[in-house]
Amino acid sequence: MHQLVGRLNSLDPQAGETLRIVSYFDVLITRGAGLDGLLRGAAVLSGTVAGAQIRGRVTRRDPDGHPVTGHAAGRRHGSRRSHADWVVWLERDGEPGPDDEMIVERLALGVELLDARRSPERGIDAVVDRTRTVAERTALLAERRIDPAARVRVLATPADAPEIGEAPSAIVPTRYGLLRATLDLAGTVRRPPEPVGFGTRVRADRAPESWEAAVVALRLTDASTPAVDAADLGAMLLLAQTYDPEHPHEDVRVLARLDQRSADVLRTLVEADSVRSAAAELGMHHSTVQARHEALTHTLGYDPRSTVGRMRYIAAALLLRLTDPATAARPGHA
Repeated sequence: MHQLVGRLNSLDPQAGETLRIVSYFDVLITRGAGLDGLLRGAAVLSGTVAGAQIRGRVTRRDPDGHPVTGHAAGRRHGSRRSHADWVVWLERDGEPGPDDEMIVERLALGVELLDARRSPERGIDAVVDRTRTVAERTALLAERRIDPAARVRVLATPADAPEIGEAPSAIVPTRYGLLRATLDLAGTVRRPPEPVGFGTRVRADRAPESWEAAVVALRLTDASTPAVDAADLGAMLLLAQTYDPEHPHEDVRVLARLDQRSADVLRTLVEADSVRSAAAELGMHHSTVQARHEALTHTLGYDPRSTVGRMRYIAAALLLRLTDPATAARPGHA
C-alpha cells in the first residue's frame, strides 16, 4: 500500500493523499481502534479538533490527541456526517481543508462500525463473520427474526455507498479495506448502488460464504462492468476464493509488469480466432502482431494462444484483479 501511495503521489498528489487517508483509517479499524483512537486519527490528519456525539455523549480530541472539554457550539463544523444515533465533525473557524470531507467520511464509517458492534441488532457484521460458530450465527439471526434456513445472499459495495432501503447492512473490515455488507432476503434488494458484487445464494446461517463470494465479485467490477454476480463466475469462484493476494503467482506478476499496449495486444491475441484477425482488430500489420506474439510467449513462459496457455492467461487475469498492483508488480515467486 505504501508503494502504491508513492506511485499515485507522483502521478496525482490528491489521489495519493486520498488513498493515504483511506489506508490510515482502515488500519485503525482493523486493529480494533475505539472512538478515541478514531478521533485522534482524524484530528492528526486534519490538524484541527475532531468530535463525535453518540447517543447524546460528546467526545472531542485535538491534533495532539488530548481531550477537548467545553462546548463545541462556538466552533463552526466545517465538515460533518450524521446518523440517527450519532454525528461526527471537524471544527474549523475558516474554510474546510482540502481533505476534510474524506477524513470525516472515513471517521463516520469507523463510528458506524463501532456503533453496529455495540448494537448488534442494527448490523450484520457478525452474521457474515466466518470466525463465528454456526450456533452463534443462528442466535444472531434469531435476534433479527431471520430463519437460519432462509435463502439469502450478501451484497458487497464500497464502504461509503449508501444503505440500500431497509435491508440490514454493516461496515465490515476485509483484506481489501472497509466494505459495506448488505443482507438480501428473498431477492428483495432492487437497484443497489454500483459498483456492487452479488454473493451466492445460501442458507442464512452460511452467510459468510456468500459474503466472501460477494467481495470477490466486487473486486472484479470495473467501469464497463459495474455489477458482477459471483454465481456467474462458476468454477472460477473457487480459484479466486483460495487465492492469497499477498503472495501472487508468477503468472500474475508477469501480467502486472506488462505495459498497457502489450496487455491490450495479449488480450486480443487470446480472444481472437487467429493472429491475422487479432491484427485486424488491433489495426496492426500481421507480421508485427506475429512478432509481438512471439515476444509475449517468451515473456509469459507459455503460448497464450494454446489451449493451456489460454487457461493460464484467463486465470492470471482474474487473479490480477484481486491483487494490490504494488504487490503484483514486485519481482519474485509466490
